[in-house]
Amino acid sequence: MNRYDTLILGGRYFDGTGAPSRIAHVAISDGKIARVFNSEPDPSLADRVIDASGCWVTPGFLDTHTHYDAELIVSPSLSESVRHGVTTVLIGSCSLSMVCAEAEDASDIFTRVETVPRDKVLPILREHKAWRTPAGWLNFIRQHPLGPNVISFLGHSDLRVAVMGLHRSTDRSVSPTAEEMHRMEQLLEEALQVGFLGLSTMCLKWDKVDGDREWSKSLPSTYARWREVSRLNRLLRRYGRVHQGAPNAANPLQVTQYLRETLGWFRKPLKTTLIAMIDLKGNPTVRPMANLVGWIANALRGNFRWQLLPTPFAIYADGMDIVLFEEFGAGEMALDVRDQLERNELLQDEGYRRTFRKFYKEKLSPRVWQRDFGDAIVLDCPDRSLVGRNFAELASERGVHVVDFFLDMVVAHGRALRWFTVIGNHREDRLRRMVKSPHALITFSDAGAHIRNMAFYNLPLRFLKLVLDSERAGKPVMSLERAVHRVTGEQADWLGIDAGHIREGDRADVTVLDPAGLAQDLEQVHWAEMENFDLQRMVNRVPGCVKHVLINGRAAVTDEQLTPELGTVTGFGQFLPATRGGS
Repeated sequence: MNRYDTLILGGRYFDGTGAPSRIAHVAISDGKIARVFNSEPDPSLADRVIDASGCWVTPGFLDTHTHYDAELIVSPSLSESVRHGVTTVLIGSCSLSMVCAEAEDASDIFTRVETVPRDKVLPILREHKAWRTPAGWLNFIRQHPLGPNVISFLGHSDLRVAVMGLHRSTDRSVSPTAEEMHRMEQLLEEALQVGFLGLSTMCLKWDKVDGDREWSKSLPSTYARWREVSRLNRLLRRYGRVHQGAPNAANPLQVTQYLRETLGWFRKPLKTTLIAMIDLKGNPTVRPMANLVGWIANALRGNFRWQLLPTPFAIYADGMDIVLFEEFGAGEMALDVRDQLERNELLQDEGYRRTFRKFYKEKLSPRVWQRDFGDAIVLDCPDRSLVGRNFAELASERGVHVVDFFLDMVVAHGRALRWFTVIGNHREDRLRRMVKSPHALITFSDAGAHIRNMAFYNLPLRFLKLVLDSERAGKPVMSLERAVHRVTGEQADWLGIDAGHIREGDRADVTVLDPAGLAQDLEQVHWAEMENFDLQRMVNRVPGCVKHVLINGRAAVTDEQLTPELGTVTGFGQFLPATRGGS
């Protein structure tokens, strides 16, 4: 009689395909799902037994938009995701990877954009980064004690700066030479051959470079002409891989370039995913336009997906240190000034304030932030009389313009003034309609980035809660089986990787969760140490929910506690290559 490493007994079993769930018993051996029993097997057949009564047994969740690129190097457990049932993470998003560029270049294109301090990231890269090619990076990863599985894009900004240098790659007048273009194609093809998912690009101008050399220029990818992007897309078509992109928010029609590429026009369609489908407060036309673009692209035989955050998009800020201010001229001017005294001098200048008030009241220009200080709540401040109130009512009490009041508070308190707002996905009825869209991937956590600005580490759990709550209210958004499929097998199949299912013979990446734990408020944020960074960051905590997590058949979480070996020994996560075109 067969023996097993682990038996998971009595749980509600979801296989990740969307098929009907049932009470079943899962046996694991040698990192694989060995057998799924309908009747309970003898517990003595296994070295370890997990009682999953009353729990759901699902494939490990995929988080397919993170920025763990730097954290992965020195804190490979990535425990903030694993503790929420995530067993596969995607890095290299938004044109940013740490594969081809030199250490300082890789740091400077990453740290300001993703708001992880440069003085933490650059020393890590200088100490550890000995690779300059996709194959070299993969050699490092394969010897690294990964926590979750890793999949990756090659970032276009990383690729450009490695080949052209930081200065030339951020010069609007410079195009790559024929030799440079050929070298970029060589590196991208090498990445595709060793299993990278594809290429990530960026057209959003407000993502800026850090460091002293090209401070405050936009990311290198934003300077590329479309013919350069199209040439790289030829390789993605040949290998059946993915283009991840972000259109320029200031030019909504630019999405048509991506649409043309995904349709192919007498060529093979290009598998494309874009950031992001969202119900914005500041621009309510984005959601219906995104739906229309997705419908057109796929109706015309493209292969297109938006990325969709399935929860209200809450943003937190310390003073003016938040990327939202990069989207309009006055905010950009302030963030371009690094010295606090100089910035304060600018913020007090009446000419500057007139400019800020002008941008603030513009309602027709494209925007992500709704630019409404009446919809921004003070969370913390040395002046405790401000806490819990919005800037508009506080300004009204003092008889001053809300912009002047906000800038006065920033000058007086700097980063000690902490506040938050919700920029989108605030209307539950619209959000429930969006998550049903077949043209969207349930993703966009940005885990590992914006460490004081947002926390969506438990994104799959938030999505499952939304669906479960709708079922309990008698208005189900979709079946629970379909919901699990959306954050597991659907994404794995679309990306073309071996993950997201727990059928016999599949990888044993498994999450055991108690659905009663989804009844709590999953949007609460907490503070915890960012391991090996000497920083505190916003995180999520969901006690009583995720009981066990297995990665490659090994216990990563047991009774809600992280396994001490996670991230210190090999044998848990692996690099998962894209070995097929996907669906």
